[in-house]
Amino acid sequence: MPSFRFYEELNDFLAPSRRYRDFDLPCTDGASLKHVIEAAGVPHTEIELILINGVSVGFAARLQPGDRVSVYPKFESLDIGPLLRLRPQPLRVTRFVADAHLGGLARLLRMAGFDTLYDNHFDDAEIARLAAGEGRIVLSRDRALLKRRSITHGCYVHALKPQAQLVEILVRLDLTARVQPLSLCLECNAPLQPVAKTQIIDTLPPNIRAGKHSFSTCHVCQRVFWEGSHWQHMQQRLAFAVAAASAKNQQTTT
Repeated sequence: MPSFRFYEELNDFLAPSRRYRDFDLPCTDGASLKHVIEAAGVPHTEIELILINGVSVGFAARLQPGDRVSVYPKFESLDIGPLLRLRPQPLRVTRFVADAHLGGLARLLRMAGFDTLYDNHFDDAEIARLAAGEGRIVLSRDRALLKRRSITHGCYVHALKPQAQLVEILVRLDLTARVQPLSLCLECNAPLQPVAKTQIIDTLPPNIRAGKHSFSTCHVCQRVFWEGSHWQHMQQRLAFAVAAASAKNQQTTT
């Protein structure tokens, strides 16, 4: 039967007895490589490169007895351009759809300026439809969701708390330079637009009307925003996340 070896963080998906070592994996006749790998617990969205006997192959490859299979996650610093990457192509625009368990992360990604769809009523089929139809990266802690054939770009989120999850996504997708703090509405996911104080002055509390002069608004929910203490707290939270992600990226390149 074929022998498998999974590398780096892909081992987190394996049974402990299979981590960081070669192991044999039985497979039925005619089974695709994608099916065999996902049966071992690893979603296809987490994989960037597969080698069979040293030759790069795609998910549709068929296995032969005695094959040696090496499975790799996303490469951060190595150029594997001459080999077969398993993502069809990078997404031109970084947009996300988060599953029902990642509401906190979705809010932080919006805070950082990344278009992120979230509704705790989205079922798996709806998430897969949005991902395919709008070119979105699926964020989930559900392996079964990420194994859906129609999902080509996805990230299994390892961290449990939203702030750590944000750092994880910034590192994994190398997004620190693309953060645009507080450019989206946290509720509607729509871009915020500058608005003249004279247009919204009657909606402002008296202390804000007197002390603030720069405002933005969401055209969907009509909320008005200004740079108060809450705005400063969110800016600090994002700054900490970007600094932590930058430090981790630096560690991987030194």
